[in-house]
Amino acid sequence: MNRLRGLLARIAGLFGRRRHDASLAAELESHLQFHMDDNIRRGMSHKEARRQALIELGGVEQTKEIYRDRRGLPWLDSLLLDLRFGLRMLRKKPGFTAVAVITLALGIGANTAIFSVVNAVLLRPLPIKEPSRVMYIEEPSQGFTMNLTPATLADVQRESTTFESLGASSDASFNLATQAAPERVQGKLATAGYFTTLGVGPLAGRTFTADEDAPGRPLVVVISERLWRAQLNADPGIIGQSLHINALQYTVIGIMPKSFDPYLDNSNLWIPEAFTPHQLADRGNHSYDTVARLKPGVAMTQAQSELNVIASRIEKLDPVHNKDHTLRVVPLATALLGSQRLVMQMMVAAVGFLLLIACANVANLQLARSRVRQKEIALRAALGASPQRIVRQLLAENLMLAIMGGAAGVLLAWAAVSWIAVHGPNAVPRLAQTSLDTTVLIFASTIALLSSIAFGLAPAVRSATPRLSEAFKGTTGSSGGTRDWLRNALVTGEFALALVLMAGAGLFVRSALLLSHTDPGFDASDLLVGRVGLPDSSYHDPALARATFEQISAAARDLPGVQSASVVSRAPMAGGITGNGVIPEGKPINAKSVVIARLQMVSPGYFPTMRIMLKAGRDFAPSETRSTRLIAIVNETLARTLWPGQDAIGKRFACCEAGPKGDADPAWHEVVGVAADVRAEGLNKDVLPQFYLPVAQIPSDAWDWISRTMDLVVRTKAEAVPMSELQAAVASVAPGVPLYQASTMRQKIAGTIAKSHFETFLLTIFAAAALLLSSVGIYGVLSFMVAERTREIGVRIALGATHARVVREVMGHGFRLAVLGLAMGLAGALAGTRLLSSLLFGVHPTDALTFAAVSLLLVAVALAASYLPARRAAHVDPMIALRHE
Repeated sequence: MNRLRGLLARIAGLFGRRRHDASLAAELESHLQFHMDDNIRRGMSHKEARRQALIELGGVEQTKEIYRDRRGLPWLDSLLLDLRFGLRMLRKKPGFTAVAVITLALGIGANTAIFSVVNAVLLRPLPIKEPSRVMYIEEPSQGFTMNLTPATLADVQRESTTFESLGASSDASFNLATQAAPERVQGKLATAGYFTTLGVGPLAGRTFTADEDAPGRPLVVVISERLWRAQLNADPGIIGQSLHINALQYTVIGIMPKSFDPYLDNSNLWIPEAFTPHQLADRGNHSYDTVARLKPGVAMTQAQSELNVIASRIEKLDPVHNKDHTLRVVPLATALLGSQRLVMQMMVAAVGFLLLIACANVANLQLARSRVRQKEIALRAALGASPQRIVRQLLAENLMLAIMGGAAGVLLAWAAVSWIAVHGPNAVPRLAQTSLDTTVLIFASTIALLSSIAFGLAPAVRSATPRLSEAFKGTTGSSGGTRDWLRNALVTGEFALALVLMAGAGLFVRSALLLSHTDPGFDASDLLVGRVGLPDSSYHDPALARATFEQISAAARDLPGVQSASVVSRAPMAGGITGNGVIPEGKPINAKSVVIARLQMVSPGYFPTMRIMLKAGRDFAPSETRSTRLIAIVNETLARTLWPGQDAIGKRFACCEAGPKGDADPAWHEVVGVAADVRAEGLNKDVLPQFYLPVAQIPSDAWDWISRTMDLVVRTKAEAVPMSELQAAVASVAPGVPLYQASTMRQKIAGTIAKSHFETFLLTIFAAAALLLSSVGIYGVLSFMVAERTREIGVRIALGATHARVVREVMGHGFRLAVLGLAMGLAGALAGTRLLSSLLFGVHPTDALTFAAVSLLLVAVALAASYLPARRAAHVDPMIALRHE
């Protein structure tokens, strides 16, 4: 209790200091006056009486200090005093302060900005209840990772005991009728357990029940807050009203809050999946994202063991479809964001190196400044300041620098984050949500504090024990010039870190250049792409759907300025994939013979429209329908995979549908053409095995696979064709059906590589900043070395040393520092860049050309930074140098 009262008294003493000081001074003055009066009565003069009174009292100022220490918090007073003094010292050297603050701002700002991105993309928890318990279930097979089929989903739901709930959904898009014009809205078909598993309640209304998630039930829909506000004007009475979706009336039963985005894909409405018995028996449609919530106390390993047993039983039950298939459980956050981790880790390492370079630069500046302040520090030591007190004072100055650098860095980070949120690639989930929040500001403050210790500790410790005799004589001692190992080591470390950064940036730049010159396999110029989705309720008949798409193609071809038009189930670079297993004739009909390939369903004229070269064989003919023999065109990769070293024309493979005798006798397709390989997923993606089927021959079930949605590709002439005209052409054939995701093919290609180019841009910026700071570091070291050795250089010139020799010596010192840094950096870069191999395209992570170019650039920059100090040294006037000494 006494300690608590004492602490409270000390805290209270921090307030009203002037009043307390005035009261203490008055009291001490009264005591002093009493002693003086006694001394005067003893016969002393007034001056002598005061002197003796001061002696008896023991020193007024010392007494005041003792009482102040007892009254307040001495360490806080001392810290504030040190900070005020440090601020005054920095104000006296505005040039030094500006360089140090800008250097720190670059390092702290870059770190804060990248941490903001990492926090938004990776660290921020998913907006669901207890996300650590929500798992994602996937089905790996033959090196591919697939989603679950309805049959497998039903098996897991029925047999699992480790999950509290389980839900599934499949991506879908819907035609939403609005007052202005029909719009295509992204959404999901979901099971009733979807919302329960994710654990997020609606903003208004409710989610659908298990009874509503069944065939033949009334049509209901749950909408997002975004859709409610943007398309429905935030109508408060929307619950219970109807929306016209895919030509059917759906009753709105709930609104999900805008924070509800578990798959990070901005879904805007959810409709019950309502599996039919036929769908629940389907083991070929791997379209369903499946989430499961672990029961309390159940570990992920337990769930995985249980899924292994279920997968084994499913394989025995249906070996044709499930041979070598397994089930795997991973945290939902890992499934959604795992692909971003390597890039984010690379960026964190890059800005970490940049901060270290910035700290080394400021430490070098501080070391140079401490040499200039030797007399001041020596005087303080001679007057009784302890080494600890000197270190504390210098660290306080460093803290002021860090505070100013941190404040400037936060402003820089704010500008960078604002730019990234607007211009960042859409492929990075949650990037647009990047902001400077409380967590980020705490991070920035911590970085600034650690930076002040990192760049200030060595100079402070080095200055804490000055050699008094040398300091007062004004000599520089023997630690200057080439023998100043600490400053040289800092510059060497800067160059080593800069080389690692520049090597990574160089590899990314080379990768980007190769990527931009990669042939996609078709001619992207004058090519327009738009997506058309026919509602199942109006176009359920496969013949009607096919005829409608043929009419849409014809209407587009009739537009002025259009050269040709065709439809394809999914155009290259447009995202998404429809895959199917194929078995070459002669192989046993089982899962081991299956080759997974990308399936494209195209109308006649697709290859000329896209200008995809046929390497062998012929194109499809309009007369070839299901009444004729089934045919196909394969790409070069699939032809080599199925029939290595053979001519694929005339060969047959099984796929896509069962024959008259079931799965054991599948439908066979004859290869009539071999098409050039197309990089359908993006320029930076590997070519996949791919085959093409004519739309007129696809099985009826295939229209359900693609949800009666196809891409319209249009080859224009020299003049551009407005998208509004294409929309009108679609509407003339299918009223109320919108054309969406419409753009040029060049825009789609740019979208697939935007993320790669963005990463290259950021890394290049960091590498350029590191190069700049490193060059400033070597320039500073050599400039200070020349200033310290002015007398020595003057003597040498007076004794006959040529200007060229002086220049060679100074530049040679800078060259040696750079080469030593390069040697260290190369070792680190060779080890570090190997981790980036999965992010590079066409470039080996230890590419000799890149490493040589980066090394030469760093050496050139080091020599350029060394030239000015060397030139200044060569022009030292011996008489002026000696007279100065």
